[in-house]
Amino acid sequence: MLVGVAYADKFKQTWLKLDVPEGSTIREAIERSGLLNQFPEIDLEANKVGIFGKISKLDAKLVDGNRVEIYRPIVADPETVERRDRGGELDDD
Repeated sequence: MLVGVAYADKFKQTWLKLDVPEGSTIREAIERSGLLNQFPEIDLEANKVGIFGKISKLDAKLVDGNRVEIYRPIVADPETVERRDRGGELDDD
């Protein structure tokens, strides 16, 4: 069956299509994809994974056409977050 495996770091997005055996899991598809070698920062015990934007477990079974996604932690700049929270309002000082 054909599935996609996607990962994006801050510089590059990668989406691979691969043929995996029926009954393959998310973990097996990721391991077959070669992304773990290409992006050594991926830690399957730490990074969340999902199918089409829905968080899933590594042992979840795939069906034909699924897109497996490997999510990376989001690091927010506190100054940027504060500005967004204020909604662009100006101080009255």
